[in-house]
Amino acid sequence: MSEHIHWMLELALKEGAADDLKALMREMVDATKADEPGALIYEWFIDEAETSVHIYERYADSAATMVHLNNFGTKFAARFMELVKPTRMTVYGAPDETVSAALKRLNATFMSEIGGFAR
Repeated sequence: MSEHIHWMLELALKEGAADDLKALMREMVDATKADEPGALIYEWFIDEAETSVHIYERYADSAATMVHLNNFGTKFAARFMELVKPTRMTVYGAPDETVSAALKRLNATFMSEIGGFAR
């Protein structure tokens, strides 16, 4: 089984915040791509009405996940939370205790891998 940790974060976008979120997203994507080699997938999606956002993230392991969580917390969290309200977070994989504790504060649901493959 893989050491990868990944999740889907579902967000309700606050009214009138789409443009600000898109600008912040570009900053976050650029920083994550440049500074976090353990970030394997970092993709953002928005619905047609611009009221709902999904972010799919995948990290090489728990250490890479903590690098991202620490960067997010220090650089982006305050601005991000002004624009969105988290509605659901589903975590896949087997994060270590540190990652689990950090994500539990976000009311995450944890799913353990029981089979399958990724190429």
